[in-house]
Amino acid sequence: MTFRMRSALFTPATYPERFSKAMEVGADLLIIDLEDAIAPKDKTDARATAFATLNAAEKMPFPTIIRINGLDTAAGLSDVLELLESQAQPEFLLLPKTESAAHLQIVDRLLCEKGLSTKLIGLIESAVGLKAVSDIAHATPRLAALMFGAADLAADLGCGPFAANLTFARVSLVSACATAAIAAIDSPFFDIRDLAGLERAALQAADMGFAGKAAIHPSQVAAINLAFTPTSDEIAVARAILIENCQGVGQVNGVMVDEAVARQARRVLARAGQSAEV
Repeated sequence: MTFRMRSALFTPATYPERFSKAMEVGADLLIIDLEDAIAPKDKTDARATAFATLNAAEKMPFPTIIRINGLDTAAGLSDVLELLESQAQPEFLLLPKTESAAHLQIVDRLLCEKGLSTKLIGLIESAVGLKAVSDIAHATPRLAALMFGAADLAADLGCGPFAANLTFARVSLVSACATAAIAAIDSPFFDIRDLAGLERAALQAADMGFAGKAAIHPSQVAAINLAFTPTSDEIAVARAILIENCQGVGQVNGVMVDEAVARQARRVLARAGQSAEV
């Protein structure tokens, strides 16, 4: 099954009553967070709450991501074991601080043994992970996307939140995802009061080739969805381009149409959730 990934809303695992908020505000994905949003003393209770909620639901009404703790921590290993022993089947597992293809391949083998169809998302948020991003993107067919972790990577690099270093990192991640035909998801925008800043950041991410952006507050979802959803005019132009492309060399709105332009038009329709058939 194919999922849109325009917006992914982080929600602490300790607040299951908030899980439905993701659907109410129109998020494409719910991220149940067992890592950063949970204090060390609450990890066990958060894990139990998250999986009990997923076990109790015959099927969540929207695609769900579980962000586990790092595989190099006892909490992360316990997260994976709890999943394997439960009846929960989240659509995705998000692995923080993914720094090698092996991180994903280990979890892939465990999920295969259990017969689970859960897909993987790697979180690239360190200099080591960025250096290995191409290998990581090709780690396993189970990998559906890579997510960019701007805050941790900025701390790792010692740069500011808007430094050119992070632009280079974003381009590297998007390029790696493109070669592996998987989605790239941008980091959250952390100032929940700055809606204009969020809108600019989301539009920039869409223009760079990201498929979507994570959110840390329900109020951010609408702006993110809007930025990653083509307008009616963009959809109409994309369809005109594909029609023209089928007839040979031509132009639409003064722009010469070739296969590269047609490929971009297909991407526009895919982002709109529409078929590219002419």
